[in-house]
Amino acid sequence: QVQLVESGGGLVQPGGSLRLSCAAHGSILNIGVMGWYRQGPGQQRELVAVIDSGGNTNYADSLKGRFTISRDNAKNTVYLQMDDPKPEDTAVYYCAAKRGISSSEDPKNYDYWGQGTQVTVSS
Repeated sequence: QVQLVESGGGLVQPGGSLRLSCAAHGSILNIGVMGWYRQGPGQQRELVAVIDSGGNTNYADSLKGRFTISRDNAKNTVYLQMDDPKPEDTAVYYCAAKRGISSSEDPKNYDYWGQGTQVTVSS
């Protein structure tokens, strides 16, 4: 079993910055891809960004240039740097991980999920 522990959410002003972290614990040897999804009020869960163990990334088109995903394999941790956040980025952000090396943007392909961390962008 794998546990994903997120941290770093909270209130941020528009135009500020925030960094989310997600540490994987447990049986992590087969974890190949990690990423972030988000779910706003009344909305479906949507892709933010994913990264494989080689550092290859995929982003939601609307977030390219503002959000950056990175990964420290030695610490089994994935990060999401949020720069210039906007009110529409307000959501619960979920960390996700999947076994194997094949990347995917479909949340149905992810095996493990964190509890979620609230990010609120407001002045």
